[in-house]
Amino acid sequence: MADDTSSPMDRFCGSTFWNATETWYTNDPDFTPCFEQTALVWTPCAFYWAFVIFDFYYLKASLDRNIPWNKLNVSKALVNLGLLVITALDLIMALVKKGGDSELPLYDLDVWGPIIKFATFLLLFIFIPLNRKYGVQTTGCQFIFWFLLTVLSIPRCRTEVRLDAERQKILNSQQPSEQDFSWEEYQFVSFFIFFTFTSIMLILNCFADGMPRQTKYQRGENEIPELSASFLSRITYQWFDKMALKGYRNPLEEKDLWDLRPQDSCSEVMPIFAHHWNQNVRKNYKNKARVEPKAQFSNGNVTFENPHGEKNGRKKGMASIMPPIYKSFGGVFLFGALMKLFTDTLTFAQPQVLSLIISFVEAQDAEPEWKGILYAVLLFVLAAAQTFILGQYFHRMFIVGLRIRTALINAIYRKALRISNSTKKESTVGEIVNLMAVDAQRFMELTTYLNMIWSAPLQIGLALYFLWQQLGPSVLAGLAVMIILIPVNGVIASRIKTYQIRQMKYKDERVKLMNEVLSGIKVLKLYAWEPSFEKQVLDIRDKEIATLRSTAYLNAGTSFLWSCAPFLVSLVTFATYVLIDENNVLDATKTFVSLSLFNILRFPLTMLPMLITNLVQTQVSVNRINKFLNSEELDPNSVLHDSSKPHPMSIENGEFSWGDEITLRNINIEVKKGSLVALVGTVGSGKSSVVQAFLGEMEKLAGVVNTVGKLAYVPQQAWIQNATVRDNILFGQTYDRKRYNKVIDACALRADIDILSAGDLTEIGEKGINLSGGQKQRISLARAVYSDADLYLLDDPLSAVDAHVGKHIFEEVIGPKGILARKSRVLVTHGVTFLPQVDSIYVIKMGEISESGTFDQLVKNKGAFADFIIQHLQEGNEEEEELNQIKRQISSTADVPELLGTVEKAIKLARTESLSDSISVTSADSLMGGGGSLRRRTKRQDSHDSVASAASLKKKQEVEGKLIETEKSQTGGVEFAVYKHYIKSVGIFLSVATLVLNFVFQAFQIGSNLWLTQWANDQNVANDTGLRDMYLGVYGAFGFGQGLCNYGAAISLFTATLHASSRVFHRLFNNIMHCPSEFFDTTPKGRILDRCSSDVNCLDLVMPLNIRMVMSTAFQVLATIVVISLSTPIFLAVIVPIAFLYYFAQRFYVATSRQLMRLESVSRSPIYSHFSETVTGASTIRAYNVGDRFIEESDAKVDKNQVCKYPSVIANRWLAIRLEMVGNLIILFASLFAVLGGQTNPGLVGLSVSYALQVTQTLNWLVRMSSDIETNIVSVERIKEYGETKQEAPWELEQDKNKPKNWPQEGRVEFQNFQVRYREGLDLVLRGVSFNIQGGEKVGIVGRTGAGKSSLTLALFRIIEAAGGRISIDGVDIASMGLHMLRSRLTIIPQDPVLFSGSLRINLDPFEIKTDDEIWKALELSHLKSFVKSLAAGLNHEIAEGGENLSVGQRQLVCLARALLRKTKVLVLDEATAAVDLETDDLIQKTIRTEFKECTVLTIAHRLNTILDSDKVIVLDKGQIIEFASPTELLDNPKSAFYSMAKDANLV
Repeated sequence: MADDTSSPMDRFCGSTFWNATETWYTNDPDFTPCFEQTALVWTPCAFYWAFVIFDFYYLKASLDRNIPWNKLNVSKALVNLGLLVITALDLIMALVKKGGDSELPLYDLDVWGPIIKFATFLLLFIFIPLNRKYGVQTTGCQFIFWFLLTVLSIPRCRTEVRLDAERQKILNSQQPSEQDFSWEEYQFVSFFIFFTFTSIMLILNCFADGMPRQTKYQRGENEIPELSASFLSRITYQWFDKMALKGYRNPLEEKDLWDLRPQDSCSEVMPIFAHHWNQNVRKNYKNKARVEPKAQFSNGNVTFENPHGEKNGRKKGMASIMPPIYKSFGGVFLFGALMKLFTDTLTFAQPQVLSLIISFVEAQDAEPEWKGILYAVLLFVLAAAQTFILGQYFHRMFIVGLRIRTALINAIYRKALRISNSTKKESTVGEIVNLMAVDAQRFMELTTYLNMIWSAPLQIGLALYFLWQQLGPSVLAGLAVMIILIPVNGVIASRIKTYQIRQMKYKDERVKLMNEVLSGIKVLKLYAWEPSFEKQVLDIRDKEIATLRSTAYLNAGTSFLWSCAPFLVSLVTFATYVLIDENNVLDATKTFVSLSLFNILRFPLTMLPMLITNLVQTQVSVNRINKFLNSEELDPNSVLHDSSKPHPMSIENGEFSWGDEITLRNINIEVKKGSLVALVGTVGSGKSSVVQAFLGEMEKLAGVVNTVGKLAYVPQQAWIQNATVRDNILFGQTYDRKRYNKVIDACALRADIDILSAGDLTEIGEKGINLSGGQKQRISLARAVYSDADLYLLDDPLSAVDAHVGKHIFEEVIGPKGILARKSRVLVTHGVTFLPQVDSIYVIKMGEISESGTFDQLVKNKGAFADFIIQHLQEGNEEEEELNQIKRQISSTADVPELLGTVEKAIKLARTESLSDSISVTSADSLMGGGGSLRRRTKRQDSHDSVASAASLKKKQEVEGKLIETEKSQTGGVEFAVYKHYIKSVGIFLSVATLVLNFVFQAFQIGSNLWLTQWANDQNVANDTGLRDMYLGVYGAFGFGQGLCNYGAAISLFTATLHASSRVFHRLFNNIMHCPSEFFDTTPKGRILDRCSSDVNCLDLVMPLNIRMVMSTAFQVLATIVVISLSTPIFLAVIVPIAFLYYFAQRFYVATSRQLMRLESVSRSPIYSHFSETVTGASTIRAYNVGDRFIEESDAKVDKNQVCKYPSVIANRWLAIRLEMVGNLIILFASLFAVLGGQTNPGLVGLSVSYALQVTQTLNWLVRMSSDIETNIVSVERIKEYGETKQEAPWELEQDKNKPKNWPQEGRVEFQNFQVRYREGLDLVLRGVSFNIQGGEKVGIVGRTGAGKSSLTLALFRIIEAAGGRISIDGVDIASMGLHMLRSRLTIIPQDPVLFSGSLRINLDPFEIKTDDEIWKALELSHLKSFVKSLAAGLNHEIAEGGENLSVGQRQLVCLARALLRKTKVLVLDEATAAVDLETDDLIQKTIRTEFKECTVLTIAHRLNTILDSDKVIVLDKGQIIEFASPTELLDNPKSAFYSMAKDANLV
């Protein structure tokens, strides 16, 4: 061999390393043997050595150990061993056969080649047992290594086979040759053995190893297949196929989901985050005394340090969540960033390959065909690589996002259990929950885009660099256009934002008003006021639609700008380019490479502004979370547990505050073991604060608090969890049936539990919504009793229960003979009754203890305690017998005349207002569905036990125990009817217009691009400037048409969708207002509101954008197919199979993804509701010391949400990979056909390939958006469902107009054998009632609960329709007239005064038909005139929601004023029980007697003395009239039912 070899590589091999003529400029390309044996082998080796660090990382990070030997890893080891042997043999043979004596020289390659291979294989060999030991089932680096090695060995196969054929030729030719071919022969055999082994290794690496024997977490039946999936299955997401298939066959349910990956669960994420957070907190303190070990997982408990630290540590600043986040999750994030860098570079390789393809076509047959094929395949490979890497990148980012969210939610949760009260005061529960719901969520949405911060500028920079190469400085003109458009968009965006805020304001107003309308719907129906309120709601809605319309025009503007932007940019750039210099000519390469580069530029330029606003928002979130996590915590050392003290509970010289001024001072309390201590005092004197001080909830300024033993606490406002009754009582303890039953009976819960539909396994709604106040209080007490603690703190547990129940509970539970008799108890109480039985009493006044001692001592003292008793008795809250008891107690102790006098007075008072029933009277079905209970006048509490009796009645009425119909969760697809309904609402004309405009827009776009190709191919342009200008002009005109059509399409679409949503809402709301009242009984208000807010919102905002995206992407895909088919018609043949693939991917995805989204949103709300529950009940949780259990529950809920969230993230990746591969196939075929199809027009080729390059993204969006439409069209379906509910009778009828204006003139009311039931299928409530009332008579209606008193009035107003018989007023059958006609001619003063927010005037006269004088007159008669005069705004005084800013008595008077304003012949008075004090009651009675002298008055009485002077009395029992006569007549007959009632009430 000649020694003039030039390069060191040539010398290394002893032959040429690279020969361009042989490899490139030829029709039969081949590499040199030297290149094949060095470059092609060393590339994979170098790759592996570079990335082996990842393999080591996976070993370290693995949670599992010990994979058993199996066929797979044994065969891997054997084949690898074989490779080691063969490479070692290569080296030995080379040393033997070459060099030294033999005539073959020994080159470096012969020695180093095998050595490099041997070292690499050895490294791989070592990993086989290592991976086995550390439980790593698959590694990507090894797969890629074997893949590269196999693929890159293929050229050498060809070479070796050819050389062998030549050798055979020489040997077969008859000339005897002296040549010794033994070395070549050896190489041939050894190479093929080597090649076979590498191929086997590649195949073996396609599978994952077996399951590890030891795993850190239990791997269940349901484990996620990803854990044991091979690398190949992971990058193609093939392991998800099972779920996609399952979801396609039938809707997924929760049991179909896989378990969470252990790495993502709270128990793995939290310790890491907590460790870094604690480090960060410590860094903020100057005294670094304590060094803590890593956050350990002691029984699954993570401790977070308090950033407020001990009192002595001086604080340097806030601890921020950012550093711990970087440290905990930064690794994965950086790895993702690396992938992003790869894909960005690959993106820019595509236009370069495109230019090669165009120049190949331009050269026309001068180039060999294999180059064209190579380019096409290269384009495909680049696109495919990008697809796989991007898939992994997004997956990684989502995981980081999920983990950050988990960490933050849990950190916030743990903090919320420990914040001090001053911190809690600063923010509402809602705000704290928002930290978790909004701010933590925001991180998750950001992580995916965070890398754009560096990636966008990089992409812009690269694009500009390549563009500069094509077009020189004229690029800057195009760039300028892009940059100018950004601020323009910014301005529009800020305008849109103001409109959005305004729209939100209207929406809130509308929902608030609707909420009130639905809450007071009964009253509206009784007064026939619906039209007025309907008009108010629709007025707000119109304002809202107007705002949305403005937003829509702006949106159309932005979309117009963005669709024109790419066009404008290319127009400006090309124009600048050709006009700067005569010699600049556009050719196909320049045109289409530039176009595809501009397309790349578009994405980062749109993303940057969005990203920046997102970052700003996230920064705000970070600050909010930081502020919360750094806020002050309760001091755990404020309460000591020193068992050497004599008494189990004591406070010595305590001073306490709630964070601002001192609340309690000089507190000294001792609770002896087993004694009962009462704390009494007026409202607001600080009784509850003392209890909180024992619990350590208050800030201790001085003194010592000591408690020894396990605590139980009953708060004043019972805190009930959203769980079953039993779970609320057990509160995490084990169920002991005997003890449990004892507790239930003692707390008087047995009867309540029997009423509930599922006994003690009935689920209680959040905040105990379906229980009365008394029931909640008793459950709260039962929880304490069941916990069997040593110390009991009872904060007024008897306030919300009826007197006789209170007595029972005191005797059975709290008192000296109760279950708790042996425990140490502190009881805060308002009742005087039980005080004689307690061991000692502390009287608290203005935050100090004014006196203490036993009952007898204190009465003798005549101090604060005696005053307290007097004041208490004057309020008249006690029952008669109890008062007698107190009287006895006092008279026995001492002679205190003024006290005894007060008691006597109180006894008289109690007599006069005794009830007409012996038991709670207000029937639950009473007019307003409202309450009233045994305690007539409740000063302190708002809730009555009537809800309980209501429940019992409803129970009897219910056929199957359930009142509320459960909401149907939609599954499966949406019927076509729903789409039809929506399109009908939109209107045919607008629908067609939108479609046509979109179509024309695409046509213009294709036209302008075809025009470009024409221009680029025209050879005459170079010397004819006129021609050039003509091309430029037409190109501009095309662009202009594009813009106009786009704007038109956007406008028509937005107008159409708004039109639809406004029509849909009108119909929906109108229907709801026309629903009969039973609809509102069985449908929760929240559900109706949800339809009217979130579903309508979906139609207003989400649908238009979705439809817009679907249309534009669908048309774009069509355009792509058209363009490619124009340039290469054969492409149409491939379309059909590709479309099939696409369709399948799409169907599978939509079915699965939709259901996963539903499951995810269902599993998300429990996290937040559990959290808000925890925040509300934090003090109870701390008192019982069950924080850890709640943290575990929260973790479990977060994990459960991740279980649903993770598959939906994967579903997106699964789809993206499959769709992008479909898109990549389009690229491959478009470019292949362009190259092979003999297409001679380079412009068309450029056009079709540059269209194909864009299609992958478009396809992806199309599926996403169309599946979004399917998800959101459900809103239309749900609204449609409510638009088709049963309606009540018509409001107005034609024949009503003939009735006289002042009908009814006499007010004669007649019932004829009248029957009525509440709903279909329930029992009759009135069974054939007949009576006749003359005009102007006053009639009282009495009867025990459930006798049907209220049903009479409801039937009179046709709130419930007759089931038989008839009612006539003035001889006219009321069933024959319109509801409003009837209801507006009757007047009712309902039992519960319902007011609406708005002016006082609107509340009296919503239709604004009365004059001011009439209104003032009515106010005067209802004793409100002086009050209204004193208000600044007078009649325009704004009333708060539900009338909160008036007292209950005033509200009742407003209702009276309403009645006076209407002044009709028939008045129904549903007497109020609970709310009104005697004074107001007298006023109302007086006014009614004088003002309604002429009218027929029907009174539903609860206090007999109010109807003793009426003309007649109707006594109802079980839906039938048992007595109907004048009161005097009935009282003369001792056998009558009325007499016995009067006797019960001490009136006889």
